[in-house]
Amino acid sequence: MSAIDDRFWSKVIPAAAEECWRWAAYTTPAGYGLFRSASGKNVGAHCWAYESLRAAIPADLVLDHLCRNRACVNPWHLEPVTQRVNVLRGLPFIDRPDKCPHGHEFTEANTSRSVRGHRRCVTCNRLRARRNYAQRKTA
Repeated sequence: MSAIDDRFWSKVIPAAAEECWRWAAYTTPAGYGLFRSASGKNVGAHCWAYESLRAAIPADLVLDHLCRNRACVNPWHLEPVTQRVNVLRGLPFIDRPDKCPHGHEFTEANTSRSVRGHRRCVTCNRLRARRNYAQRKTA
């Protein structure tokens, strides 16, 4: 493994193959992981992981997060599709303002706000914290 590979994977919270591999470094305001490549260019962390472990992304396609988790870099949760398909697949989540992408209801008790005012699912945050704690404890 190269130094750039080591640097990249050190920023990923590992999980089982079927689960999301969460990007633990910088994320854009939209929630996508960002990674500075060896050439100094910023690239999507999910794109880097996909090209590193699967294949090159065709020039006319974008990666769709099948898990709907923008911070996920598990290349088996990603599929190259057209931009139109990617947007259309995301619409059911956009049209569901009462639930998070994992299906938990946004109630007063289950909703927190980020520093920028974005809604956060309390249930998802708790599950993520438990998973991270368990991973740190076993490491």
